[in-house]
Amino acid sequence: MPATLPRPLKLLLDIGSWLLTVAITLIGLAAFTFFIGRILPIDPVLSIVGEKATPEVYQRVYLELGLDKPVWQQFYEYVLKLLRGDFGVSFSTSRPVLTDLLAFFPATLELATIGLVIGVVLGIPMGVASAYWHEKWPDHLFRIVGLIGYSVPIFWLGLVGLFVFYYKLGWVSGPGQVDVFFTGIVPRVTGFILVDAAIAGEWEVFGNAVSHMTLPALLIGYYSLAYISRMTRSVMLDQLSREYVLTARLKGASEFTVVMRHALGNAAIPLVTVIALSYGGLLEGSVLIETIFSWPGIGNYIYSSLFSADMNAVLGGTLLVGIVFVLLNMLSDVLYRTLDPRARSAA
Repeated sequence: MPATLPRPLKLLLDIGSWLLTVAITLIGLAAFTFFIGRILPIDPVLSIVGEKATPEVYQRVYLELGLDKPVWQQFYEYVLKLLRGDFGVSFSTSRPVLTDLLAFFPATLELATIGLVIGVVLGIPMGVASAYWHEKWPDHLFRIVGLIGYSVPIFWLGLVGLFVFYYKLGWVSGPGQVDVFFTGIVPRVTGFILVDAAIAGEWEVFGNAVSHMTLPALLIGYYSLAYISRMTRSVMLDQLSREYVLTARLKGASEFTVVMRHALGNAAIPLVTVIALSYGGLLEGSVLIETIFSWPGIGNYIYSSLFSADMNAVLGGTLLVGIVFVLLNMLSDVLYRTLDPRARSAA
């Protein structure tokens, strides 16, 4: 066997290994969501037939759901359905869960994307400045700002924000994606209200949607900013202590070049992973914000389904968010290997 494999064969092995890792991770995620659904003290039969159903009706639905079969067989059939894109039927909406997920997920994706942009645009400069002025007043100020965003419960910030900026000051619109008057005016093309309003040329709806989106987007952006600025500060402190930074300064490079080109250029590689994980966290943790602001996204859908004991919808939504998080994590790993020459040479 040769010491080094041919490059095409090594590439195929790497791709195969990556696909196998993704498959195992997703199967594990499916198993986790499935068994969580079995552990929760919620009877899926009662959520369908109601508490006043006769024992005969209860037994018939029990058998139709396959709950009489061994757990391993139920899980096997569950995985087969997932592979066909069958997440079951929502008892609340009487529609396939996959149809509901495709309808609600774009709203979550839109809100999380705007929040991530806010977190990146503000969080990275804050982290860089905090590292450069280490243990000085800008560092203390930015750390306090980040600590508040990282420590204060986001639902409390949401309630306070609604009370101050919507109820008292009237600077932003209240809960919901648009006012009731504008509901249904914009044809659904992408599922993103801002994009669809722009495509339709409905600029009044666009402005109203921006007004509704401002407060929740700023809040999750603040949450993202706290995490990204903290991680950027940590990475930049490490880079600024390296010998190549001292060498660049001794050669007469300006502080801007040393910090922004050399230190931040090397810090950008691990920050790719930080940003990807932050994005996944926003998608995963949007339940509270969407509930408070009545945002028609996947978080609000899962929350409403849980309270109506609609386990098909809860498990489907949880699985979708988990899949997105896993894929983002895998994507960040691929980007890290692509951008970092040391990882490429080691591979």
